[in-house]
Amino acid sequence: MQHQTSSSSSEHVQIHLGDRSYSIVIGAGLLDLPSSYEGLPSAVSAVIVTNETVAPLYLSRLQAALASHFDTIHVVTLPDGEAFKTWESLNLIFDALLRHGCDRKTVLFALGGGVIGDMTGFAAASYMRGVPFVQVPTTLLAQVDSSVGGKTAINHPMGKNMIGAFYQPQRVICDLETLNTLPPRELSAGLAEVIKYGPIADMAFLEWMEAHVAELLARDPSTMAYAVRRSCEIKADVVGQDERESGLRAILNFGHTFGHAIEAGMGYGRWLHGEAVGCGMVMAARLSQRLGLVDEGFVLRLTRLIERVGLPVVAPVLDAADNAGRYLALMRVDKKSEAGEIKFVLINGAGQALVQSAPDHVVAEVIETSCRA
Repeated sequence: MQHQTSSSSSEHVQIHLGDRSYSIVIGAGLLDLPSSYEGLPSAVSAVIVTNETVAPLYLSRLQAALASHFDTIHVVTLPDGEAFKTWESLNLIFDALLRHGCDRKTVLFALGGGVIGDMTGFAAASYMRGVPFVQVPTTLLAQVDSSVGGKTAINHPMGKNMIGAFYQPQRVICDLETLNTLPPRELSAGLAEVIKYGPIADMAFLEWMEAHVAELLARDPSTMAYAVRRSCEIKADVVGQDERESGLRAILNFGHTFGHAIEAGMGYGRWLHGEAVGCGMVMAARLSQRLGLVDEGFVLRLTRLIERVGLPVVAPVLDAADNAGRYLALMRVDKKSEAGEIKFVLINGAGQALVQSAPDHVVAEVIETSCRA
């Protein structure tokens, strides 16, 4: 049965990267519209990569929408969760591509959240040295962050997203109606990545979020549409200036240095990525205050907002014997580390960010304070 779309109107946010430029299309009901997929590279076959949670909800609908564009549509269904963002899962995608004799024109479609998007993108970057792919994100976190900008990766037991490639999609299709099936915990996790854009780039957006927490948690359509669009606009602007994170793009990792340590230290999947980032932003704001870059009022304001959307603000203890030491060891494996020196995204006055190191003893104090808060 054809799903009735509540609206076919959509907004486009463009990522300007020369011949790798593409659109982020945002609207309700886009998943089901064959027109959403017009103008993509032509190919005989498509491969949809999804997971066991998303497939029952949206797979048949995407297959129906793609039927007029591709003769054959193959499907790879992976287990769901950060714990499966591994070589083994990646190989399941390669196995399917090879088994079906897919050529270098085959288009991959990532249908799911950030884990599916990251793995599908990495598979697309690697298979035959590069095949086209399209992001069809179904979580808030993926729509506002991970599906945009071409970062693709899998995790390693020693560090998150340590093995991957920069590889841009052909298009990102954000169907806002898919957010209605998100569990509340996943919605909150996605709001962490929305919140981060305020302190680093747009304090008016932070003020807007503070005023609209209830509507965001209630998934009010117009409120969600604005949150997704403004997040994508900010990210598109940053990525357009610094695609491969040689400088400016690193500010998008606000909260992630601490957050990735939490994820790796607890075991992938114990906390959702957005939960770890939310708590990591509190820790990064405290470090910014400790270094004299922001005042306590800013830290309390950000902490309150993160707490209001249902995210943890007290950091977990990763090692009862040497907690700060464990955090520091994990953060030294972070991609932003240089010559063993940990780089943090700090808030340099509201609405501005910078990337710099901090003395270990100061970071350790912040960690201990954050775990006791």
